[in-house]
Amino acid sequence: MRLLLVEDDPRVAALVIEGLGEDSLTVDHAPDAATAEGLCALRDFDLLIVDVMLPEGPHAGFELARTLRARHDRTPILFLTARGDLDSRVTGLDTGGDDYLTKPFEFRELRARIRALVRRSVGEASNTLPLPLGYRLDLAGHQVLRDGHPVALTPREYALVECLGLSPGRAYARDSLIERVWPEDSAVDTKVVDVFVSTVRRKLGDSVIETVRGLGYRLGPLQQDVQA
Repeated sequence: MRLLLVEDDPRVAALVIEGLGEDSLTVDHAPDAATAEGLCALRDFDLLIVDVMLPEGPHAGFELARTLRARHDRTPILFLTARGDLDSRVTGLDTGGDDYLTKPFEFRELRARIRALVRRSVGEASNTLPLPLGYRLDLAGHQVLRDGHPVALTPREYALVECLGLSPGRAYARDSLIERVWPEDSAVDTKVVDVFVSTVRRKLGDSVIETVRGLGYRLGPLQQDVQA
């Protein structure tokens, strides 16, 4: 696969290119929106990874997506940015983005999202991951599914399930969950995490999220794990 990374921070760009290179992915780099627009006109890419804040302005990544979509360019776009607030995520999807990942991020999650977006773009397996009790995590739709139907979760509840679902078996401390689910609000108390976990359990079932004594929470056992 050939990807285009649109990132103005040389350090972040080098890390992403090196990490994805280990997966045998070819990554071209554009330090700004203008260069990215030119490269997209010259060659086809399987996926664009786009920062929102670029030298052209704080919303340049969104504007790049709008421009490409206006040209009927349907290349999947993954926004990779430090702007993790809900309004920015919604704007990113509304301007033509297909997914949104906030910094700091883990390469395991980035790789999973890349694979899912490319599969989706060529009409292969849907962009979902398994959850306990037969639920599925729909990364593109930002929702939890049961028998193909979305479950009524708030955006924050979904973000909590998504964080745990992307790393099954990994236990997250409450502070770590706050960094990922509430990235824009450092004043969130750890007790808020407990409240949201309780709400998700009430909606999806107690075994969806496990408590790890002395640490925090992790995804509950998947169906195949229980059967094994």
